[in-house]
Amino acid sequence: MTTERVFGEIPGYIEGTEFESYKALNDAKVHLPRQAGISGSQEEGADSIVVSGGYEDDQDFGDEIIYTGHGGRDEGGRQIADQTLTRGNMALAKNEIDNLPVRVIRGAHKGNTFAPESGYRYDGLYRVDSHWHEIGKSGFKIYRFKLVKLTANLPKQKIPVKPESPVGNQNPRRATGTVQRIVRDPKLGKWVKSLHDYKCQVCGIQITTSAGYYAEAAHIKAVGEPHNGPDTTENLLCLCPNHHLMFDKGVFTINDDLTLSGIEGVLNTNQDHPIDIELVRYHRSVFKDEL
Repeated sequence: MTTERVFGEIPGYIEGTEFESYKALNDAKVHLPRQAGISGSQEEGADSIVVSGGYEDDQDFGDEIIYTGHGGRDEGGRQIADQTLTRGNMALAKNEIDNLPVRVIRGAHKGNTFAPESGYRYDGLYRVDSHWHEIGKSGFKIYRFKLVKLTANLPKQKIPVKPESPVGNQNPRRATGTVQRIVRDPKLGKWVKSLHDYKCQVCGIQITTSAGYYAEAAHIKAVGEPHNGPDTTENLLCLCPNHHLMFDKGVFTINDDLTLSGIEGVLNTNQDHPIDIELVRYHRSVFKDEL
């Protein structure tokens, strides 16, 4: 009998519910695998993960988690090979693209102040904000996923065999939450966009609205955790919404000579707006991947 994958809360198990073992998690259908840290498939997405200190590169900040993908470890838990964007790693990437929530379960881990003292604890729903790859502490390529806790519980979501058209809600409910965010200087983005006459530096399009021209200021190296890029004009590009999203998701990167990789073209520049090539190299190093 195949268990239907549920994206969201499992009825009867509220945030903070504790479990003695993986088997207990499995019996409750809060986390389906008996051993694996990621529950999901690369076709559907990931419905739950376990954070238990199994990977040396994991970082847990409570409402934000930098989660290391799976693969490349030996039986002793040592990282001995590169990870690939397949299986559970691809499942988490699909959550990001399809905006699917993932249940986070924390396991006991002495090095984590957010973990339970023993066993496992369901700690609520998170969204996959972004993913990238880098060289981990052991010298091998690893995939990392930034998970951000949702401020409001989402309704249970199920993925049917044949997707049905969503009905929507004429009177969606509102929820109040507290979110910490980086304070960006709006004057910098406005200056960059004005200098480029609100034309995308990739495609050259200038979007006209009833309120004037529209473009987006895109950071080359993200300013939030864990990238911690600078909020400076050298770290900003003027992009249309499509190319902003494509750049953030690593669909294309910028070469040192300002040609583009992943799509055809060359970045349009202005002598009064130099960009920092080191920041371009950083973006390329963590987002460019061989497909």
